[in-house]
Amino acid sequence: MTILITGIHGFVGSNLVSALKESHSIYGLDIIAPEKEGIIQTFSWNELDNLPEIDTIIHLAGKAHDTKKQAEAKTYFDINFGLTQQIFDYFLQSKAKQFIFFSSVKAVADSVPNGDVLTEDVVPHPVGAYGESKIAAEKYIQSQDWTDKKVYILRPCMIHGPGNKGNLNLLYQVVIKGIPWPLGAFENRRSFTSIGNISFVVGRIIEKNVDSGIYNMADDETLSTNELIELIASVSDRKSKIWKLSPQIMNLAAKLGTIFHLPLNSERLRKLTENYVVSNHKIKAALEIEKMPVSARNGFELTVKSFENQ
Repeated sequence: MTILITGIHGFVGSNLVSALKESHSIYGLDIIAPEKEGIIQTFSWNELDNLPEIDTIIHLAGKAHDTKKQAEAKTYFDINFGLTQQIFDYFLQSKAKQFIFFSSVKAVADSVPNGDVLTEDVVPHPVGAYGESKIAAEKYIQSQDWTDKKVYILRPCMIHGPGNKGNLNLLYQVVIKGIPWPLGAFENRRSFTSIGNISFVVGRIIEKNVDSGIYNMADDETLSTNELIELIASVSDRKSKIWKLSPQIMNLAAKLGTIFHLPLNSERLRKLTENYVVSNHKIKAALEIEKMPVSARNGFELTVKSFENQ
């Protein structure tokens, strides 16, 4: 097939190109246009009229969640909603038959209480401009008439894979520098999404007759932050140092970190210690598989090894 990927030069886009380039013709839509193996040509957003005939559009372009909360709400809506509206309108008038939109679990819930599991049936209640802009984009897609076409809204939780940064890189730096992990007293369970599983699911959606719909994206297994620390230490051939300091003391330290712009702030503490369990049963049922091809542990091992190689 001929595929158009928006935001093609980002982390997810680059991995999708690697996974799909052998079987499909791939074009990009992005704000940058470096030459890259597997991409025939990258167009800018004002060149939609110059695109060749496309079979499938994968819409990745967006404003990522800013955990420092420095981005203005308007920026999120201009990009996450505005670009989605623009490319979906193009899709509707084009001959393309498939549209895959990468939304986020944050479009539904900013947190998942202990013991609960986030499913596609949960009534969306996003908190903050990032999640609100994503659910606005979802609602726009769902409000349009796309009869005779296939439309998929994917909601991944935190994506990990070789080359990815974010909070996982923070944990990696803590371990390799021999810094004790002070949050061992926090017990949590979190879902993650391996980039390998994302590539697998997108490939299956493109090639199989999968029903249109909204699908969560997550690995089969959940992990705690303490387990991640131990895994990073094991892969890096180092000894993990996990301290179980008082949660009250650590919450106070995080508040001070927010005030003085330190690495451990309240937002990051919440991300590292909260529960956020996401169900992937619906997408596995749609793909007729029993389990995802990449386990959470194996995916994280590959990510950590990529840090080691750097």
